[in-house]
Amino acid sequence: MGGAFFLLLLQSILPTMNLEDILLPPRPIKTEKWQIGNSIFNEIQEYGIALIFCSDYRGLQNGEAEILDFKNVRKELYRLSNLDFEVPICDLGNLISGRSHQDTHYILQEVLSMCHYKNAIPVLIGGSNDLAFSLFSALDFHQKNTNYTQISNLISLVNEGEELTEKNFLSRILGSKTFSLNHYHHLGYQKHLNEMDSVKLMKEVEFDVVRLADLMNNTERTEPFFRQADLVTLNCDAVESIGDGFSVNPQINGLNKREICAYMKEIGLSQKLKSVGIFNFNANSESFLNHQLMAQMIWHLIEGINIQKSHPVEKSFEIYWLMIDEEKYAFQRERFTNLWYFGADEDLSQLIPCSLSDYEAAKKGALNPRLLKN
Repeated sequence: MGGAFFLLLLQSILPTMNLEDILLPPRPIKTEKWQIGNSIFNEIQEYGIALIFCSDYRGLQNGEAEILDFKNVRKELYRLSNLDFEVPICDLGNLISGRSHQDTHYILQEVLSMCHYKNAIPVLIGGSNDLAFSLFSALDFHQKNTNYTQISNLISLVNEGEELTEKNFLSRILGSKTFSLNHYHHLGYQKHLNEMDSVKLMKEVEFDVVRLADLMNNTERTEPFFRQADLVTLNCDAVESIGDGFSVNPQINGLNKREICAYMKEIGLSQKLKSVGIFNFNANSESFLNHQLMAQMIWHLIEGINIQKSHPVEKSFEIYWLMIDEEKYAFQRERFTNLWYFGADEDLSQLIPCSLSDYEAAKKGALNPRLLKN
């Protein structure tokens, strides 16, 4: 069943739903004037950012939906600098889990839809990784041809069982006849954790699959996978664990604390960003540093969104033509951001985001095969 069905069902059975019925407001936290918590709203703002915290981890094997208040993350986030941020931020509070995990999916999609109607970017923190399905469903209801980028150490294409789980949600999205998926990028998978048939299948259908090693140390090579993303989700299992575990499935290998914050900023810099999910976070961690890291990840995401909103709407390009094996190819550099694109079209949506290193390699005769897929 697609996102349209879920949302239409909700509109019929919950016509008088208010946010107060499905969200617990955050507890007040004392902050200084220069801190971000001093300017946070409690209602969705037009063209703003809406933070939603979720406690439903039933998409995991033996996962639960015990009430979590995320107070430690909020304390750390609210006390970070507000800088010169202009995009309004709303903390909607903690989503009340449904009687069943599927009920939580239904309720979450209603909240997400409220955000999309106001052109706000919902940021869901917590809950199991399968909740990405609801983010995609809600977005698909409001637009078509969604670009989806996921950072996860696992590629699970299991397609079994009626209930949505972290093992089957991706196959439900990729195999749906009702969803409108434009591009899918899977970043950060780890070879030793994955069934190679799944990785091989993803490559055969020409989805971009990028190993963890290619994400480490520098964001330049993988930034193009975020640039035009409508939806980005992060499985915290892809982050190197600290203390008693940053994720509910702690991993010894993964992106380190500096790298994940850099990527959160890149997510915020997406030119089309509509929705973000950060899943499998260990909200019960006793390590202060895990809550601090999550807070700073959210802050870097907010920073990226603010920077992107300050960019000029009208874009100016320089075009560079290259000859490779008697074929003529065009690369374009956007003057304001210094970002690179492949293609000669004047319509930005028809160009393929690429990196400076892609252009430099092409000058030497090595054209990245990814650029020729479309």
